[in-house]
Amino acid sequence: MSFCCGASMIGTNGTLKHFRTHIHNVPILFCPVCHRVEIHHMVENEYEILAEYAHGDGAPEVDFLEYVEKDNETLFENCVNNEDEDPMDVVQNQIDMALDLLCFAKQISDEGWQLELKRRLGTLSQRRNKLRKRRTSEGYC
Repeated sequence: MSFCCGASMIGTNGTLKHFRTHIHNVPILFCPVCHRVEIHHMVENEYEILAEYAHGDGAPEVDFLEYVEKDNETLFENCVNNEDEDPMDVVQNQIDMALDLLCFAKQISDEGWQLELKRRLGTLSQRRNKLRKRRTSEGYC
Protein backbone atom coordinates (compact mmCIF):
# COMPACT_ATOMS: atom_id res chain seq x y z
CA MET A 1 0.00 0.00 0.00
CA SER A 2 1.38 3.41 -0.93
CA PHE A 3 0.48 6.71 0.64
CA CYS A 4 0.76 10.25 -0.67
CA CYS A 5 0.01 13.29 1.46
CA GLY A 6 -1.63 10.82 3.87
CA ALA A 7 -4.17 9.45 1.40
CA SER A 8 -3.82 5.90 0.17
CA MET A 9 -2.97 5.77 -3.49
CA ILE A 10 -5.26 4.08 -6.01
CA GLY A 11 -3.92 1.28 -8.20
CA THR A 12 -4.62 1.27 -11.93
CA ASN A 13 -3.01 1.07 -15.36
CA GLY A 14 -2.23 4.31 -17.13
CA THR A 15 -0.33 5.95 -19.95
CA LEU A 16 2.96 7.68 -19.22
CA LYS A 17 5.08 9.78 -21.52
CA HIS A 18 8.82 9.17 -21.75
CA PHE A 19 10.23 11.95 -23.92
CA ARG A 20 8.19 11.50 -27.13
CA THR A 21 7.04 7.95 -26.45
CA HIS A 22 3.65 7.19 -24.88
CA ILE A 23 3.72 3.95 -22.90
CA HIS A 24 0.24 2.54 -22.36
CA ASN A 25 -1.03 0.16 -19.64
CA VAL A 26 1.73 0.90 -17.14
CA PRO A 27 0.78 -0.22 -13.60
CA ILE A 28 0.66 3.01 -11.62
CA LEU A 29 -0.53 4.40 -8.33
CA PHE A 30 -2.17 7.81 -8.12
CA CYS A 31 -3.26 10.03 -5.28
CA PRO A 32 -6.93 11.04 -5.30
CA VAL A 33 -6.11 14.22 -3.38
CA CYS A 34 -3.08 15.80 -5.10
CA HIS A 35 -3.15 13.65 -8.28
CA ARG A 36 0.50 12.57 -7.93
CA VAL A 37 1.32 9.55 -10.09
CA GLU A 38 4.05 7.00 -9.52
CA ILE A 39 5.02 3.82 -11.28
CA HIS A 40 4.20 0.71 -9.24
CA HIS A 41 7.39 -0.31 -7.43
CA MET A 42 7.15 -3.90 -8.71
CA VAL A 43 7.52 -2.81 -12.36
CA GLU A 44 9.81 0.23 -12.10
CA ASN A 45 12.85 -1.55 -13.56
CA GLU A 46 10.87 -3.07 -16.42
CA TYR A 47 9.32 0.32 -17.19
CA GLU A 48 12.71 2.06 -17.29
CA ILE A 49 14.18 -0.56 -19.63
CA LEU A 50 11.16 -0.53 -21.96
CA ALA A 51 11.02 3.27 -21.96
CA GLU A 52 14.70 3.60 -22.90
CA TYR A 53 14.47 1.00 -25.69
CA ALA A 54 11.24 2.50 -27.08
CA HIS A 55 12.69 6.01 -27.01
CA GLY A 56 15.92 4.79 -28.62
CA ASP A 57 13.93 3.13 -31.40
CA GLY A 58 11.88 6.29 -31.91
CA ALA A 59 8.60 4.50 -31.20
CA PRO A 60 5.73 6.98 -30.69
CA GLU A 61 3.65 4.46 -28.70
CA VAL A 62 4.27 1.20 -26.85
CA ASP A 63 1.96 -1.08 -24.88
CA PHE A 64 3.63 -2.11 -21.62
CA LEU A 65 1.56 -5.31 -21.42
CA GLU A 66 2.92 -6.55 -24.77
CA TYR A 67 6.47 -6.62 -23.40
CA VAL A 68 6.10 -7.25 -19.69
CA GLU A 69 3.94 -9.94 -18.14
CA LYS A 70 2.68 -8.98 -14.70
CA ASP A 71 -0.49 -10.06 -12.94
CA ASN A 72 -2.44 -6.90 -12.05
CA GLU A 73 -4.30 -8.79 -9.31
CA THR A 74 -0.99 -9.43 -7.54
CA LEU A 75 0.30 -5.91 -8.22
CA PHE A 76 -2.74 -4.17 -6.78
CA GLU A 77 -3.77 -6.63 -4.06
CA ASN A 78 -2.41 -4.42 -1.28
CA CYS A 79 -4.03 -1.22 -2.60
CA VAL A 80 -6.87 0.08 -0.48
CA ASN A 81 -8.77 1.15 -3.61
CA ASN A 82 -8.64 0.39 -7.32
CA GLU A 83 -9.81 2.51 -10.23
CA ASP A 84 -12.58 0.09 -11.20
CA GLU A 85 -14.39 0.74 -7.92
CA ASP A 86 -17.28 3.16 -7.60
CA PRO A 87 -15.76 6.67 -7.30
CA MET A 88 -18.11 7.54 -4.44
CA ASP A 89 -16.90 4.49 -2.48
CA VAL A 90 -13.27 5.46 -3.12
CA VAL A 91 -13.80 9.02 -1.90
CA GLN A 92 -15.78 7.88 1.14
CA ASN A 93 -13.06 5.36 2.01
CA GLN A 94 -10.43 8.13 1.74
CA ILE A 95 -12.54 10.41 3.97
CA ASP A 96 -12.92 7.67 6.57
CA MET A 97 -9.15 7.06 6.65
CA ALA A 98 -8.42 10.79 6.91
CA LEU A 99 -10.86 11.10 9.82
CA ASP A 100 -9.16 8.18 11.58
CA LEU A 101 -5.78 9.83 11.05
CA LEU A 102 -7.16 13.15 12.30
CA CYS A 103 -8.27 11.49 15.55
CA PHE A 104 -4.79 10.05 15.98
CA ALA A 105 -3.14 13.38 15.16
CA LYS A 106 -5.28 15.02 17.87
CA GLN A 107 -4.28 12.32 20.38
CA ILE A 108 -0.60 12.99 19.81
CA SER A 109 -1.18 16.78 19.61
CA ASP A 110 0.41 17.15 16.15
CA GLU A 111 -1.12 20.45 15.04
CA GLY A 112 0.69 20.57 11.69
CA TRP A 113 -0.60 17.15 10.72
CA GLN A 114 -4.10 18.06 11.91
CA LEU A 115 -4.08 21.11 9.65
CA GLU A 116 -2.88 19.04 6.68
CA LEU A 117 -5.57 16.43 7.31
CA LYS A 118 -8.27 19.10 7.55
CA ARG A 119 -7.17 20.48 4.16
CA ARG A 120 -7.25 16.98 2.70
CA LEU A 121 -10.72 16.42 4.13
CA GLY A 122 -11.84 19.68 2.53
CA THR A 123 -10.55 18.53 -0.86
CA LEU A 124 -12.17 15.12 -0.49
CA SER A 125 -15.47 16.68 0.61
CA GLN A 126 -15.47 18.87 -2.50
CA ARG A 127 -14.86 15.81 -4.67
CA ARG A 128 -17.67 13.92 -2.91
CA ASN A 129 -20.04 16.87 -3.45
CA LYS A 130 -19.16 16.97 -7.17
CA LEU A 131 -19.85 13.25 -7.46
CA ARG A 132 -23.19 13.69 -5.70
CA LYS A 133 -24.17 16.54 -8.04
CA ARG A 134 -23.16 14.49 -11.07
CA ARG A 135 -25.19 11.52 -9.87
CA THR A 136 -28.21 13.73 -9.19
CA SER A 137 -28.01 15.34 -12.63
CA GLU A 138 -27.64 11.90 -14.26
CA GLY A 139 -30.67 10.60 -12.38
CA TYR A 140 -28.85 8.31 -9.94
CA CYS A 141 -29.84 8.20 -6.29
